[in-house]
Amino acid sequence: MPNIGAATARVLDAVGVQPLLADGAGCCGAVRQHLTDHAGALADMRRNIDAWWPLVESGAVESIVMDASGCGAMVKEYGRHLLHDPDYADSAQRIAALAKDISEYLPQFAPQLKSLLKGRPVDHLAYHPPCTLQHGQQVRGDAERLLRDLGFDVKLPLESHLCCGSAGTYSVLQPELSKELRNRKLQHLAETAPQRIVSGNIGCIQHLQTGTTIPVQHWVELLDEALHGKP
Repeated sequence: MPNIGAATARVLDAVGVQPLLADGAGCCGAVRQHLTDHAGALADMRRNIDAWWPLVESGAVESIVMDASGCGAMVKEYGRHLLHDPDYADSAQRIAALAKDISEYLPQFAPQLKSLLKGRPVDHLAYHPPCTLQHGQQVRGDAERLLRDLGFDVKLPLESHLCCGSAGTYSVLQPELSKELRNRKLQHLAETAPQRIVSGNIGCIQHLQTGTTIPVQHWVELLDEALHGKP
């Protein structure tokens, strides 16, 4: 989503990291893969590698940072998906190794971020860990730990390991089951009495927002507000 991408760019800029966008990069391939369009997914992967490779090969980038954990989970698998492609196997492995979720990348700047905060828009947060982050990427605790280090009161709901029901295309293909999972997740999130619900994947954020009046957003958007004094 453009608003999340813009917030990520501003947060990185605030700590002196120049974000670069590669011309020609697009969808990571996850949606096509979910829909069993494997050839289309591989085409998306190759297109992205072609777009990113000049920046990687020249040493212009140190990491490929993702602010959607579903995309990050997919990009980290590029090496496996293209393992037997003689033209892309090596570059796919390199791209996968450089991929990081924003929650993996930002904690190194925690002291700097803390010194730059202009206030906290809210104090009490509920954090929903996306499945693609905690299970797919095996990344757990980084986002909520960073937010706590910056002074936010962050609570995890009961059954935080369970899916919210978005699950890529699951909310479209299995709407009733998806809604049941969403409502169960929202009940547990509401029990923490949050002022906002934050997460790290656009699919989760949009899906959860359809069932609650509590604002749901990417945690990096909240951090952007805190850094730039936005209401």
